[in-house]
Amino acid sequence: MLTIAISSRTLFDLNDAHKVFQTEGVEAYLAYQLAREDVPLEPGVAFPLVKKLSEIRHPETKEHLVEVVLLSRNSGDVGLRIFNSIEHHGLKIERAAFSHGESPYNYLSAFGVQLFLSAHSHDVLNAIEAGHAAAHLMTRKASVAADGPVRLAFDGDAVLFSDESEQIYQKSGLAVFRQNELDKHNIPLTPGPFKSFLKQLHDIQSLFPTNESPIRTALVTARSAPSHKRVILTLREWGIRIDEALFLGGQDKSAFLTSFKADIFFEDQLSYVKTASEHTATGHVPYGVTNQNKNK
Repeated sequence: MLTIAISSRTLFDLNDAHKVFQTEGVEAYLAYQLAREDVPLEPGVAFPLVKKLSEIRHPETKEHLVEVVLLSRNSGDVGLRIFNSIEHHGLKIERAAFSHGESPYNYLSAFGVQLFLSAHSHDVLNAIEAGHAAAHLMTRKASVAADGPVRLAFDGDAVLFSDESEQIYQKSGLAVFRQNELDKHNIPLTPGPFKSFLKQLHDIQSLFPTNESPIRTALVTARSAPSHKRVILTLREWGIRIDEALFLGGQDKSAFLTSFKADIFFEDQLSYVKTASEHTATGHVPYGVTNQNKNK
């Protein structure tokens, strides 16, 4: 079972209610939500991804292979509107934690979560530092999901892999980075925060014939040849199949994510996050040397 935790502001479009919270305070926000308890919320940025994932079943037993749990900073009272909306949209979400203003990331281990998606950047950062795969999503209404399998795209360095090579690039430049990757092409990269999540996806994929898998994955990286070799050999060493690999040599990733029809893209660099999020649900992964000063 793959377990994913998601915040209420990424599952549903709560921007109007959040504006009330920001401008009028907690009591006005609670009153606003309680008065609309029976009004279903519109789908949010991660809704299509959640719906697709929660419908994946074992090809033989037909048991669900993905569980989605809700982690929310809302109170239990407000949570009733959220669960009413979950029921209205026919989502299979049965477990939840409402922490009433406190960070809910403490419950990730208790729920056995492999991925945490949230609109609260501090919660995401805490989750990353605690060793969980996590990403910060900018809130907006849901886009229309493409038919077919769930399509997940990942950056390489500081997402699937550690930032060890990125540190060399930042310190010494492209030429030294490329030489380092050539010299170490047979030495696997150290795992990054999303390696275990990718392995879990791979294990689900392995239950299905290749052309019938409900999941399709892609590596979308700024690397180019010859530094691609170390990446391919690392994935082979890990025993992980990735369906598509795009080595873009620093080119903007947006058009390629659109062509892949990604349901979500995970990226550590904000410059790529900003352009990609205009077309694709994009999670910022606040990990590695690129984010160290920003995180502080």
